[in-house]
Amino acid sequence: MITKIFHKYNFAVKLLNRLKSLPFLFFRLVLAYGFYTTAVAKWSNIGNVAEWFGSLGIPAPTFNAYLAASTETAGVVLLTIGLATRFISIPLMITMIVAIVTVHLPNGFEAGNNGFEIPLYYFLMLLALLINGAGKISVDNYISKKV
Repeated sequence: MITKIFHKYNFAVKLLNRLKSLPFLFFRLVLAYGFYTTAVAKWSNIGNVAEWFGSLGIPAPTFNAYLAASTETAGVVLLTIGLATRFISIPLMITMIVAIVTVHLPNGFEAGNNGFEIPLYYFLMLLALLINGAGKISVDNYISKKV
């Protein structure tokens, strides 16, 4: 009986091992969608974003508004295709830290109160991508096999 359970468990593990790259693909696509909406919002009204950044005490608000919008836009493209995933994760993680500290932290944890829940989840997904890479379903993986 124990042997049967062990064999079924091993069979399940082998099946699940074939799916190891799916979470990284899903992380990339969820993050790309999330950063797409914020990038579009920033680009559509970059002047107001710069003013808002200034009101939050962010130094060089115009420069940082363009930097944040550019980083998010690059993130959308690179995360979607899985190219330079580890590289783009770092500035996106910094963006999330700044967002948490300057905007979301005073509102507590819950997303419904504009708390830091969602940016924290983004940060953790980006950390997983930074540590593990984009996964097998990515341009990064294709390039690594060709080099």
